[in-house]
Order: sequence, then structure tokens, then C-alpha cells
Amino acid sequence: MTNYIEVIPLIVLALYNTGRLINKNFKKNWWKVVVLLGVIGIIWTTNVLFIDAVRGNLITLLLLVIYSFEMLQVFNYKMSLSFHLLFIVIVIMVTGGAFFYKDLKILYEYLLLSIYFLAESNQRYMKKTYEESAAQYQNMVLSKQVSEVQNIYMTMRGWRHDYHNHMQTLKAHLKLEQIKEAREYLNTLEKDLDNVNTLIETGNVHLDAILNSKLSLALKGDIDIRYKAEVPSELTVSDIDLCVLIGNLIDNAVEACDKIANDKEKKFIRLYIGVLKRQLYITVTNGTDELVRKLDEEYITAKRGNHGHGLKRINKLVEKYDGFINRKNEPGVFVTEILLPL
Repeated sequence: MTNYIEVIPLIVLALYNTGRLINKNFKKNWWKVVVLLGVIGIIWTTNVLFIDAVRGNLITLLLLVIYSFEMLQVFNYKMSLSFHLLFIVIVIMVTGGAFFYKDLKILYEYLLLSIYFLAESNQRYMKKTYEESAAQYQNMVLSKQVSEVQNIYMTMRGWRHDYHNHMQTLKAHLKLEQIKEAREYLNTLEKDLDNVNTLIETGNVHLDAILNSKLSLALKGDIDIRYKAEVPSELTVSDIDLCVLIGNLIDNAVEACDKIANDKEKKFIRLYIGVLKRQLYITVTNGTDELVRKLDEEYITAKRGNHGHGLKRINKLVEKYDGFINRKNEPGVFVTEILLPL
């Protein structure tokens, strides 16, 4: 009876891996199932014949546990190297304990099985949490984009409505042959039109669109904004990546300003984009009520939610183009500087 109990963890894990391969795609993976079961059988038989039944069963279970764990990586459960090493060290220590305390061998075998399923459950939970967080971030980005487009639409709609009134006024002046008054009215309209013209013209159409939509929305949030931007016609960074980079910088700056309560003077954003030493230089300075002493990877990891996603996205894009990024935080001010090769 004891022999059957000893083999149960090995059978459970073998059947679990078989089921996982079948569920993935049976037509493509049937041969993998055959190979897996064949290899397990060969390893187990070899260990039992050349070592002994006790150690053979334990070694086979250890190899199967490590194999199952590595399959998690194959099935897109991305794990860090430290987590890998920690898991392997723990299962080897447990196996070693079984060799020293043979009376508790069965307990150690079930402990090995439990450790594997706990590790897998942990990875499933982390993956689910990350996917939910990413989905929440995407929904937030989409919501902001909708707000930006709606803001532009309402501005255009207002001008369309006002256009009819302006035309009626001009017709009235012309009907009364008030040419001077008509010219003055047109001059006034021209000044008003200049005031609602695009906030910023960088020389890059795509960047102009993203900046004008985000900055105009930020202005409606009572944030003091000053900016100067000029982008060369030829860039190493793609237009899409540049817009994502600048968009995340502005979003983070606006988010930081929104968190400042009851102090309008502290809500500000300063944006500069230009060429510095043959590199594209981008700097965003914004007001904040947060003070962080150490701006490293730990800080970025600790930032949960939308702000954390934005910081990671910025870092990945800078790294993609072999650029340089520097963050500085002083009381009431947060500064991000980026250099990208031209």
C-alpha cells in the first residue's frame, strides 16, 4: 500500500502535464504527450533499476517538478531569474531532505508537489493581476483620448454655431453700407481666431495633434502651461513612438498636478522640445505634492496604476532608441529630461 502512496505525486504531476498539453492543442501536441510519458517512464525505470526504488521515484519526481515549472515560462508566465533560482533551490533542498530522512520520504514527495502547485497558482494570480491592471490602464488612455477628441469637437461645434451669427452681423453691416464697421468686425474676428489657433506648432504634424489636444485639455483644468517645441524634419525615433513618449510625459504631469489640492499656483507644466548637441532634447517640468528621494527602478515599480504604466512605457521607449533619461524631484517640482539620438 505504501508503494502506491509514494507513486501518487508522480502520477498526478504526469497527468497534469499531459492534460495541459492536450488542452493547448491536442492535434499539434499529441506527440509531445507520448514523448513526455515515454521520457518519464524511461527515467523512472532507469533510476529504479540502477539506483533503488526509493531514490528513483524521488529523482523522477524532482525532474518532473522542474520540467513543469519551466513549462510555465513556455506558456507565457514570465518569471524573473531570481524566482527561477529560488524555486529550484527550494525543491532541491526538499529532495535532499527526503534522502536524509527516509522515514519522511512520502511527506517530502507530497511537499514537492504542493510547492509546485503553490508556485503555479502564484504565477497565475500575478499574470491575472497584471492583465487587469493593463486593461485598466488601456481603458484610462482610451477615456482620455475620447475626452481630447470631444474637446476638439466641442470647440469646432462652437465655431460652427458662431459662424452663422458672424455672417448675419456682417450682412447687416453691408446692407447698411457700413463698410468701416464691417472691416473692424472682421479684424476682431481675425484676432479671436488667432487666439483659438493651434497652441503649438512643432514642425511634426503628428506631434502637433497630440500636444494640442492634451495641452488644451490641461488648460481647462486650471493648469498653468508654458511651452516651446521645435522638432527636426528627420528623426531616428518614429512618429508613433514620439507621440507615445510625449503623450505619457504630459499625462503624468497632468496627473501629478491634479493631485495638488487647493493650491492653484502650484499647478504648472513647462514643456521644452528642441535639439541639444545633435540630440533631440525633451524636458517636462511639473508641479507635484510628492517628494521622492530616490528615483530608481524601485520607484517606478512601486508606482501602481496608470502613473506606473506610463513611467515604464517611457523607460522602454528611451531604451529602445539607446537614449538617456534623467528624473529629478525637489519640493513641489518634478523634472524629466530625455535625450534621443537624431
